Amino acid sequence: MSVPYPFIAIEGNIGAGKTTLCHLLSERLGCSLVLEQFTDNPFLPPFYEQPERYAFPVELFFMTERHKQLLEHFSNPDLFRNFTVADYFFVKTLLFAKNNLSEEEFRLFQRLFSVLNATFPKPDLLLYLHRPVEVLLQHIKKRGRSIEQQISADYLTEIQEAYFEYLKTESDTPVVILDLGGVDFQRDPENFKAILEVIQAPHPVGVKRIRL
Repeated sequence: MSVPYPFIAIEGNIGAGKTTLCHLLSERLGCSLVLEQFTDNPFLPPFYEQPERYAFPVELFFMTERHKQLLEHFSNPDLFRNFTVADYFFVKTLLFAKNNLSEEEFRLFQRLFSVLNATFPKPDLLLYLHRPVEVLLQHIKKRGRSIEQQISADYLTEIQEAYFEYLKTESDTPVVILDLGGVDFQRDPENFKAILEVIQAPHPVGVKRIRL
């Protein structure tokens, strides 16, 4: 299958299925993968316990690790794979920081982000997986990561709103919002096939919404 995008970023809220879809695409299409190593963040468990105290170090760690990972990947491309799929895009760093940091902390964070964001390419396609908050909570509970079990519906709603506010302003990259509802594309080959057709098709710059 020919995919017209050298770099695809899969985005979505916590529990949307980003990493699962990346693995499926790699198995089917043989693409290079960039997967976020969020469990390596030593500030994440205390952040969920005391978010105001640990928000800045948790976001700073995420930003520097994402930057390092993307920089290493694009500095040493795999010549035997035709395209790259990541389970995040770097702007995610700014969206979560804006939601979690104080106004003063965010101003400093934004300055650091602007410097780092200029050092690697933007995605050629941004695929956003949208699910209702109640479905996200079900997925979070089902996968059973202990550090995530205290995530609230209100927090997921805030993150979702931050994503949509950003996506409305994206003017450089084709953005496809996939309304998945409760679809299980991992076990439903027809829905996975529909996603493959989406990433194979040409999309103009701007936001398009598709319901599976």
